[in-house]
Amino acid sequence: MDLNKTKNETPLTFYGGLLGAILPFIVFVSGVIFIALSGAPDEKGFWPILIAALGLSLLLAKDKNAFSETVIKGMSEPIVMIMITAWIMASTIGILMTITGFVEALTWLSSQLNLGGTGFVISTFIICCIVSLSTGSSFATILICSPILYPSGGLLGAHLPTLAGAIIGGATFGDFIAPISDTTIASTLSQKAEIGPTVRSRFKYIIPAFLLALVGYFLSAHFSTGMLPSTGKELVGDPKGLPMLLVPALIIFLFLKGKHLLHGLLLGLMFGVALGLILGLLPLDKVLSLDLDNFVAKSFVIDGINRAVGISFFTILLMALVATLKASGLVEKLVNFAEKHSHTQKHAEGWIAATVWAAVMLTTHSIVAILMVSEFANKTGDKMKITPQRRANILSLVVCVFPFLLPYFIPVILMANTTNSGAEFNVPMVSPLEAGMYNFVAWGLLLMALLTILFGYGKSKNINK
Repeated sequence: MDLNKTKNETPLTFYGGLLGAILPFIVFVSGVIFIALSGAPDEKGFWPILIAALGLSLLLAKDKNAFSETVIKGMSEPIVMIMITAWIMASTIGILMTITGFVEALTWLSSQLNLGGTGFVISTFIICCIVSLSTGSSFATILICSPILYPSGGLLGAHLPTLAGAIIGGATFGDFIAPISDTTIASTLSQKAEIGPTVRSRFKYIIPAFLLALVGYFLSAHFSTGMLPSTGKELVGDPKGLPMLLVPALIIFLFLKGKHLLHGLLLGLMFGVALGLILGLLPLDKVLSLDLDNFVAKSFVIDGINRAVGISFFTILLMALVATLKASGLVEKLVNFAEKHSHTQKHAEGWIAATVWAAVMLTTHSIVAILMVSEFANKTGDKMKITPQRRANILSLVVCVFPFLLPYFIPVILMANTTNSGAEFNVPMVSPLEAGMYNFVAWGLLLMALLTILFGYGKSKNINK
């Protein structure tokens, strides 16, 4: 099945021509920036903007029936359903890891070292890298770790922007390298590559970025003044959840062995539930309980699915809007222009990076950006003999930079908003701009992207498909 097939037999036409096709996106981006800078808490805050943009696009479309069919086709792309499945499963696994005390166990390990502010920042970064690698979700990492680690670091006198940057930096780490990351899945499957080998090929990018970030966090935390004096308060932690590390280890092992996405995630979830119950870390009522008075069922699975609802519907609506832009012929014209100017592998890789950069800036959504340019990346990559793995890596390198740096993207907004967890301890919040600018992993990945595009770093001598 071709996951990239979204073409319509008859192109959509809009009143005002190409401007009419682009205008809804201008409304969308303007609305997103306004809401983001006003402090939108999550993806649900962008739903009304997307509905408004789709409504405007409908009014500007000359053929309303063709427009409606295009929107439905865009929403029902097979790759979109794959991503929603991944979000649901990964979110549920994230909830399971939280309930069973995984983060508290990592915090306990950190507390045994009696760290000060600088040491705690480094420890926080490493913990968040492990959590993001385990859950495959930058959002889950931020939501799980920030309420625990941000106030603790503030009480130890850590430099707060650096501390926030360490949390979102760890989240960025997993978004790029985790086998169950939505970015990994979208970039790999859209380029018809295999997840296991692609993940292995990414070590050459993430390890230098990780080491650069480690140095950056140390220097920034060490030479910056903390906003609060250290209270010497002992960190809260519990080692009981350490065995749960076996859950992400199993999932990663299955993906590296080439198992199907659903196979790895579902088996990992089942193993995690069994392990949690055996060790007494997962109360039975968290698996399923019935509230007969209120006619509702409760379960950590339900909580996990609810957590995935925001990003899922945001993606569905945004894919619908993107489908109308594709159907207008604008994307095809841009792709043709890029193909004509891709005379060498280096040129082609540059155009792939440039188009996905433009797409992520236009859509403010990493996965939609990847899917938007995936057909171009496939065609151009095949024509210029660029391996599927390398194409997938270029796509991921670009989309793991700007959404984790700029203050109007969801991960940065979410990071800044979760720093309000320090309010009850009189630990001040940080702004989205500060959280993004101190994300040294994203800066490291930007450097790796430049080395990859400009100097051919990471290129394999073998052309394997």
